Amino acid sequence: MARYTDASCRLCRREGEKLFLKGQRCYTGKCAIARRSFAPGQHGQGRKKVSEYGTQLREKQKTKRFYGLLESQFRKTYEKATRMHGKSGENLLLLLELRFDNIVYRMGLASSRAEARQLITHGHFAINGKKADIPSMQLSAGDAIEVREGSRKSPKFQEMDRRNVPAWLTFDPEALKGTVAQIPSREDVDLEVKETLIVELYSK
Repeated sequence: MARYTDASCRLCRREGEKLFLKGQRCYTGKCAIARRSFAPGQHGQGRKKVSEYGTQLREKQKTKRFYGLLESQFRKTYEKATRMHGKSGENLLLLLELRFDNIVYRMGLASSRAEARQLITHGHFAINGKKADIPSMQLSAGDAIEVREGSRKSPKFQEMDRRNVPAWLTFDPEALKGTVAQIPSREDVDLEVKETLIVELYSK
């Protein structure tokens, strides 16, 4: 399975904002954006005139990196979004939010989406009572996610990151179980992104 293995903090610096790729580190003074808020590389502090294509590309790259997808995965998700009813850009964001790894992260069962993917592939979770180990699975309203019985005593789940769970999800920290209460809306996406620019980029 292909995956990004370079320094995660370089991605945040390149996009010029926190993408929360390193879990708790992103909330401390060690965050790369707090220490060096310019792009990586020897020309990172230089001023550059950004073209229309460059603006569209940055929006796509930012969104792709925020959710931790590679280019081929992101493109397939976009193509699926274009076949759905409604606006392609909004459909894209909703599909990304409904990914299994993102929901595990949103529930606070992992400190980052990268850690969520690792925990999922190691078989720590079940969906609707059945073991699930594919991070890219698309969930639907009513699906129930829980930590499997054999994993509940793990120190990882005893020392969870207690964050605010979005309104479209429910989560019981004592039972280590949650549900997708409803399909998220565009307002539920906390990433500041202009999804229309992504649509324009892929439409060329």
